[in-house]
Amino acid sequence: MKHAFYIAWKDLKAEFRTKEMLNSMIVFTLLVMIVFSFAFNEVLGDHDLITLVAPGVLWISFIFTGMLGLGRSFSGESEEGCLEGLRLCPVERTSIFTGKVVSSAVLIFMVELVTVPLFIVLFNYTISELPSLALVMLLGTLGFVFVGTLLSALTVNTRTREILLPVIIFPVITPVILSSVTATSKILGGDGFASIMGELQLLAAYDIIFFIAAELVFEYVIEE
Repeated sequence: MKHAFYIAWKDLKAEFRTKEMLNSMIVFTLLVMIVFSFAFNEVLGDHDLITLVAPGVLWISFIFTGMLGLGRSFSGESEEGCLEGLRLCPVERTSIFTGKVVSSAVLIFMVELVTVPLFIVLFNYTISELPSLALVMLLGTLGFVFVGTLLSALTVNTRTREILLPVIIFPVITPVILSSVTATSKILGGDGFASIMGELQLLAAYDIIFFIAAELVFEYVIEE
């Protein structure tokens, strides 16, 4: 884990030096929120209708914004010749995967911290169960990051990686999207924490299974 955090620190330090990807992700989620607020302008005062569309709006923003960060997690290394340096590092290959997961998750969580207040302001909406929503966002985002990081490494050497990554990732993360949207809908609808236990268990099981599977196969994925 020490080696993994060193790799994550390297990625985050490089990103915060330029803020290129973070700014792009924040601008993208801002545009998504603004477009949806204009699209649903006529129902902004209707709390019930906003409750119906809010889960889709939030998770569309999370997934597509996260795709920007995941797409660059390995492609940037490849363009600068750093991927070979990572392969030559005297560390476990799984440390590289874990480090990339940590750095990508931090960036996506930071964007989500901006997205939710932005949604509340633009849609004039009040979320009463923020802790429950935060837990759903945590588990859903981690599952998305685990799969996305592995597939980003898998497609890094392909010419059409920007197109290929979204094509192959969405079928794999369908359980995450469905469970996260359903749980978010129940939370915003006023249901209690007990009502989302099924979705939380599915998300937790998905996260554990795919994290272990990614750790096992990453050594072969990153080989040329």
